[in-house]
Amino acid sequence: MATKFAPNTVEELKELLKDDAKVKVAVDGVLRGKYMSKDKFLSAVTGGGFGFCSVIFGWDMHDLVYPNELLISNRANGYKDLLAQIDLATYRRIPWENNAPFFLVSFLDPDTNEPICADPRGVLKKAVDRAASMGYQCYAGCEYEYFQFQETPQSVADKKFTNLQPLTSGMHGYSLLRTQLNNTYFNDLFDETAKFEVPLEGHHTETGPGVYETALAYTSALRMADNAQLFKFAAKSIGMKHGIMPSFMAKPWGNLPGCSGHIHVSLRDANGKPIFAVSESDAKTGRQGAANQETKFISQEAEWFLAGVLDGLPDVMPTLVPTINGYKRLVGGEAFWAPNAVTYGYDSRAASIRIISPPSAPPSATRLEIRVPGADMSPYFALSAIFSLGLRGIEKKLSLPGPPISQLKPEDKATGKVQMLPVSLEAATERMMRKDSVAREESVFGDDFVDHFGGTRLHEVKLWNEAVTNWEVERYLELA
Repeated sequence: MATKFAPNTVEELKELLKDDAKVKVAVDGVLRGKYMSKDKFLSAVTGGGFGFCSVIFGWDMHDLVYPNELLISNRANGYKDLLAQIDLATYRRIPWENNAPFFLVSFLDPDTNEPICADPRGVLKKAVDRAASMGYQCYAGCEYEYFQFQETPQSVADKKFTNLQPLTSGMHGYSLLRTQLNNTYFNDLFDETAKFEVPLEGHHTETGPGVYETALAYTSALRMADNAQLFKFAAKSIGMKHGIMPSFMAKPWGNLPGCSGHIHVSLRDANGKPIFAVSESDAKTGRQGAANQETKFISQEAEWFLAGVLDGLPDVMPTLVPTINGYKRLVGGEAFWAPNAVTYGYDSRAASIRIISPPSAPPSATRLEIRVPGADMSPYFALSAIFSLGLRGIEKKLSLPGPPISQLKPEDKATGKVQMLPVSLEAATERMMRKDSVAREESVFGDDFVDHFGGTRLHEVKLWNEAVTNWEVERYLELA
């Protein structure tokens, strides 16, 4: 789905940019990019792309180079250029940067003109194209929870990332009073992102000091991933203007709830009809042949999709929870509503996958909410994992792995009746990279992606294992 005024031809593009001297282009993941002169930009559009250093796939978020054995970018190939292809459908303007025109790019191998295995937009396009071949359109929505601090990048560095000042004090979820504090910033987040064509559905305080929650407007999956990634960019940029630093770190405080990145998904047919919805008559009585009472108000395809996500969930965890810190959010229990097991349930926020359907929602709004990801997830990889697994479930007509969470007991986790999710990035990556992992199936991610992305996660684990933390010093310095 393109932006409202996206150009369809080079002539339309030139008309849009007639008053501009430069254009900003960005790559996804940790959002990076640059300004290009308008002439250079137009040349790249008409010429099929431009060279962009492959090191962006060869280093981590702090520009530390990955090991040589990673596939795309390494010392052996001299960090050669990739072909960056500008997607005109992503056109928008950045209101807080003098209305600068802005486009996203995707990456191709310059030798084959094929998408590279780890390009976030390319990975999601693969899943969306697979859905289209089955007669489906992928739709999604993302919700972010995020802490905010009265800090700047310089002040947090000066404080060595300790004793940071929250934007507000106390636990004030859905507070109308707390939004009166920093009111201009709170409203700028809503209004400026709308101008940036990242529309929001909901925006409010969440429980925790300085915590907001923002729900992005439901749309097609690739558009949603773009919007979700660009919302982080927008929030951080707008925050800088107000001396505020939003953080999408999953668990910045050990004794407080973490920050989720919940994802809502559904399928539609080529005409826009909701695939997950039951018929009007079944919306009153429930679908015959449903696995249980909690799935009787979703379609058979939705039940297979749900089973597919549950079946592969443990094998794709690094794409949903990609950081060391993210696994500290998944503590389970009702206190933090952060599920850590393969569970599902009708309208249950304690489950890993929440079924949203009649009678609490109209049939047309029927969807699944995947509650495992944190705010630190990549929306491209997370949505790719969810849709690929769900489509696999439909193809294989998979059965649900067990009863809904409402029929389970706390001891079922200890006895093995309920499958637990990996408890660390290291365990999750090892599971994803094993030979018979569902993630390695070509219809999910395939070997090239798993080997590359898994290698980046093992790099993260290595850095963590080598780090000496304040906790260790405080615990062992005197008494060990």
